[in-house]
Amino acid sequence: MTRITVGPFNRVEGDLEVRLDIEQSRVARAEVTAPLYRGFEQILEGRPPLDALVIAPRICGICSVSQSIAAASALRQAMGVTAAPNGILATNIAHAAENAADHLTHFYIFFMPDFARESYAAQAWHGAVAERFTATKGSAARDALPARARLLEIMGVIAGKWPHSLAFQPGGTTRAIELGERIRLNAIAASFRGFLERVVFADKLENVLALSTSDELDQWRDGRDGDFAHFLRLADALSLADLGKGPGPLMSFGAYHDSDGARFQAGLRRRDGTIEALPSDRITEDVSHAWMRETSLDPAESRTLPDADKADAYSWCKAPRLAGEPVEVGALARQAVDGQELITALLAADGSNVRNRVIARLIETAQLALAIEGWVKALRLNAPFCETSGEAVDGSFIGLVEAARGSLGHWLSVRSGRIERYQIIAPTSWNFSPRDAEGVAGPLEQALVGTEVGDAGARAVSIQHVVRSFDPCMVCTAH
Repeated sequence: MTRITVGPFNRVEGDLEVRLDIEQSRVARAEVTAPLYRGFEQILEGRPPLDALVIAPRICGICSVSQSIAAASALRQAMGVTAAPNGILATNIAHAAENAADHLTHFYIFFMPDFARESYAAQAWHGAVAERFTATKGSAARDALPARARLLEIMGVIAGKWPHSLAFQPGGTTRAIELGERIRLNAIAASFRGFLERVVFADKLENVLALSTSDELDQWRDGRDGDFAHFLRLADALSLADLGKGPGPLMSFGAYHDSDGARFQAGLRRRDGTIEALPSDRITEDVSHAWMRETSLDPAESRTLPDADKADAYSWCKAPRLAGEPVEVGALARQAVDGQELITALLAADGSNVRNRVIARLIETAQLALAIEGWVKALRLNAPFCETSGEAVDGSFIGLVEAARGSLGHWLSVRSGRIERYQIIAPTSWNFSPRDAEGVAGPLEQALVGTEVGDAGARAVSIQHVVRSFDPCMVCTAH
């Protein structure tokens, strides 16, 4: 058996290393390391509760709205305030724009350039893929980046700036939208839909979202232009449905709440396909293999105490568990829990894998484009966008949201007008967790087992595909 280290990774948010034991050219065991400690949870302790709205979003520059909303949600409970309906709609619009922009970044900038590598030069499709997706040089970036920038103009209208806006508050959003600004939001939404229908799908979004089976997806793909169809052909040629198999359970905290409920429902999808209510009170953090001292398994009671010399530890990332199990989070989990027909069919056929994770993100992007249009129309411009917040009472409170990469939770404890404890479990903490006290590997560690590396070793592109299918954000992971 040979041990290799893969890392540092390029085109990844933050620092990441993966240690692999190779046996007969395949991964027999994986250890995923988050080598960067950041300390945000410690920074928040002792501060006034509202400081969380300033500090927590600075955990990440690519998903700061998600961090803001999680903090605002926990503070909303602490203050006993009900957010203004317009504020909820405006938050949903901004959050969906950030997550959709993240999906585009993942597909065009992080994931697809690996198929332009020289290791695929012998493939008949390589020349066209290299012209389209080569990092910094391909034509895809020239299409996608302006579309992403245009989409994020939504942040300027709703939040004043992006990232790290203070517009997202417990009572809603701080800036009322006027008629001219709603017209601008409609124009941005229409432009985003046009990009998706012209470049990504080469079809109407409604037609894409009507696909419900693997056979329908294959028939739709054949002979079609558009980057989604190109990916589907690559995925079949390289058998990406057999690569990066996840551990099974899929979890979502639910996302985009409005007067009708959540756009994507919360829950847990079991390996057999059954959907259960989310047992959020059974979320724990195991630190047996993290450079942390154990204080409590319950995130509402635990603190972040680093221990850089701890034996048997190999990551700054804790090991979140749901009812004692590792669970996968992300767009695939959201769509599965919400019962999206195509994703349900693909999971029934092949389970969680590289191909299905990418498909889920693009399907979700189409859904978000339509949702943004609906939320903009639902704004009532003569009604408040924010309700006045009160003082935070003593107690423990939770803010659960869905970032692009998956389930994000903030656990806030307040005592005597100050933050007593603050714990954050990010999506990549779930997916890239180390082993727990029972020796059970995290989702990525399990997904890497069995991956063929051949003679390429640490340079094997198959490892890149598996890791990038989870889209790690390591700066969000270890606090």
